[in-house]
Amino acid sequence: MTEPQETVETRGDDRVELMTSDANGDGKPDVWVVDTDGDGKPDLYQFDTDGDGKVDVTMVDLDQDGNPDTVVDGDGGTPPTA
Repeated sequence: MTEPQETVETRGDDRVELMTSDANGDGKPDVWVVDTDGDGKPDLYQFDTDGDGKVDVTMVDLDQDGNPDTVVDGDGGTPPTA
């Protein structure tokens, strides 16, 4: 992952670091990782797998054991702005 790019609002009044990465080397971020509960461990992952600027896969690791608890494929959402 690259250095944190932006601080974003999440649940409550806490602010967390949004980390982005350019996984395919095209100069645009295509992986977004967020710590939504403020414990210092990432638990929300979003991927733009085809480079169209829309989120294709969202993974949530609620218990932070390294295995996603929820995977949404093809949700087409808009990624956070960097």
